[in-house]
Amino acid sequence: MDLFDLTGKNAVVTGGTRGIGMMMARGLLQAGARVWISSRKADACEQARAELAEYGEVTAIPADLSSEDECRRLAAEVTSQAPEVHILVNNAGATWGEQLETYPESAWDKVLDLNLKSPFFLVRAFLPALEAAATPDDPARVINVGSIDGIHVPSLPTYAYSTSKAGVHQLTRHLARELGPKAVTVNAVAPGPFPSKMMAATLDAFGEHIAQAAPLRRIGRPDDMAGVAVYLSSRAGSYVTGAVIPVDGGIATTATGM
Repeated sequence: MDLFDLTGKNAVVTGGTRGIGMMMARGLLQAGARVWISSRKADACEQARAELAEYGEVTAIPADLSSEDECRRLAAEVTSQAPEVHILVNNAGATWGEQLETYPESAWDKVLDLNLKSPFFLVRAFLPALEAAATPDDPARVINVGSIDGIHVPSLPTYAYSTSKAGVHQLTRHLARELGPKAVTVNAVAPGPFPSKMMAATLDAFGEHIAQAAPLRRIGRPDDMAGVAVYLSSRAGSYVTGAVIPVDGGIATTATGM
């Protein structure tokens, strides 16, 4: 169906070399988009590029997006190849777990710089290219990756992470109001448990328990994340903005508090 067709679209996925970012990048490629992925490590970029190349045209650019300078550099490199960017997925992120008594200032700096400040600076850096791609009938799209930990209180002591993701959700709503008149939609996806490096230790220890706690009785699959990315990026999602969409099997949205 052409309702979900992304042929001819240019998409950027930060943190696109593994986990949720790679799931989204794969989905966008399969729907017909040309995709740029980024990650801090050059070897991870090349490995992911080679793996994703079977699905479509993909380019990898190493970038440490915890600084605004690197956000601007990434935008400059992408737009030198593609002046119009139809889809920006802000997925690059970090977490930190430690008890309240010893939770360090450096953790707050690391997590908020990448998880919360970076999406803002990336939207600003890419905005001319997003506006160039946008039309009233087919807006440009920004997809911010939040978390269900920004919706409910997590059981683990990840204070900076959950706070940053709640901030991402509010930033999404704020930017949606600001950029709507420019024909740019801004939405957030709030993933629950998916197989990723960030979740690996937790799933190894508690995966079965987490799956049983979900109303759908499983953890997320790559197609679940690919699907929501394609929906929000395609004509099917052109009238959706300012939304925070949990993709969690119902964990956060049906919690009983017991």
